[in-house]
Amino acid sequence: MALIVDKVVCYVVAHDHLLVFTHDDEPLTVTGVQVPAGTIHPGEDPEAAAVRELREETGLGGVVVRSLGVAEYDLSPTRDEIARRHFFEMRVQGADVTDIWFAGEAMPADGGAPTSWTCWWMPLTQAHVLAAGLGAKLGTLTRQGAGG
Repeated sequence: MALIVDKVVCYVVAHDHLLVFTHDDEPLTVTGVQVPAGTIHPGEDPEAAAVRELREETGLGGVVVRSLGVAEYDLSPTRDEIARRHFFEMRVQGADVTDIWFAGEAMPADGGAPTSWTCWWMPLTQAHVLAAGLGAKLGTLTRQGAGG
């Protein structure tokens, strides 16, 4: 039976754009377009995890606007794991949707090699291209008036 792991997914929205990133050292066909996301630490509140993951993965401080619900995603065959994802709409102060910047993890939690990625703002109308089920709650996000 697959291990269930609680995770967060951050939909950071500004001016009808969604904060996304693409990996610099991996082909787009392997990693796809992603949003800040990650594992909830033991004893950590999902909202606090979302704020932490946003800062760790992009360098930006943000706040949770609202919960968008929970969805499960089966990571097989890559891993024998079910990601129970808690989705949040988030905001950052002073977002400029023309910004592009580099971020990454020098010491990934899984012990792997350092990784880097390019962060940028994608129009919400194009966000259907998100990888690996990360777009599961885009309909909920957009139908309820996001876009800031």
